[in-house]
Amino acid sequence: METLPNRYARLVAEGVLTPDPAQQAVMPEFERIREALGEPVKKGWFRKAPEAPKGLYLWGGVGRGKSMLMDMFTDTIDVPKRRVHFHAFMQEIHAGMHAARQRGEQDALAPVARDVAKSVRLLAFDEMQISDITDAMIVGRLFEALFQAGVVVVTTSNRIPDDLYKNGLNRQLFLPFIALLKEKMAVHEMVSPTDYRQDKLASGPSYFTPVNAETRAQVESVWQDLTGGQGARHALIVNKRELEIPAFHNGVARASFYDLCGKPLGPADFLALADAVRVLVLENIPQLGRSNFNEAKRFVTLIDALYEAQVRLICSAAAAPEYLYVEGEGTFEFERTASRLREMQSEGWGQP
Repeated sequence: METLPNRYARLVAEGVLTPDPAQQAVMPEFERIREALGEPVKKGWFRKAPEAPKGLYLWGGVGRGKSMLMDMFTDTIDVPKRRVHFHAFMQEIHAGMHAARQRGEQDALAPVARDVAKSVRLLAFDEMQISDITDAMIVGRLFEALFQAGVVVVTTSNRIPDDLYKNGLNRQLFLPFIALLKEKMAVHEMVSPTDYRQDKLASGPSYFTPVNAETRAQVESVWQDLTGGQGARHALIVNKRELEIPAFHNGVARASFYDLCGKPLGPADFLALADAVRVLVLENIPQLGRSNFNEAKRFVTLIDALYEAQVRLICSAAAAPEYLYVEGEGTFEFERTASRLREMQSEGWGQP
């Protein structure tokens, strides 16, 4: 099977990629993991399972190619594996724990972790970030169980491990998890001056600003072109609840910012939406900050879900992505969202 360095070199030679020293510098870490996982696992009554190689925690600024390299790596390694967005994975863990409790399990996490460990040798997470206290309280035990079972974890993040769940409630209870990550994973910072997402400029209009009569007319024109104006209300069932979409036609959905982010919706809702639509027309994104912090957090989660599912986004907003969220808690996290919004305007986004 083609290795990551060989594939990278081939894509550079074909002109698909531009060689980047920061990307090339992390290749030995991926190769170290590939070679270790390539060793046969010897089984027997008296044989101790070999210790798994250290995983990789790859962090750095937005748009540096972290996710691209991780995806190429998982595609070029032949072991039981799974690549999943961290948000989606944690939603699955919570659902599994709920089912375990329904069965009367005293320790709801143990069987869930055991099932994950049985199914994979390599887990690749995109965008590890922890802002939810329920996630923070279980990831330590979860990852400890995975590491003990020999699962290798590779993850990308915009934050150094020490900044995970920064300023979170009861953060002192979370610190052992950070220590565990540093023990079981090599921490590598990708330092590159180039933001490749930002370089992918849109070739056609998909982000309209500011919100006024002209941009509303432009969005309406896009909607008419996509659906012929035939959208009808539609409901998705999420955890036995209804998620209402104001207008939907042939895989194209239309909603306002407050339809999705002004209601108490969460990652499960946005993942379901991203799975159900090919295009989302999202209108009237306001200026974000202290006054609507909860809505802004939901918006960040929504964009993550759309991005991961390669959903085409057409939207109208109060300001350009970089100026939507310029003050208050959360500005750091929003840099990634702004970068993703820019990339989602690029030519060919969301096309198979």
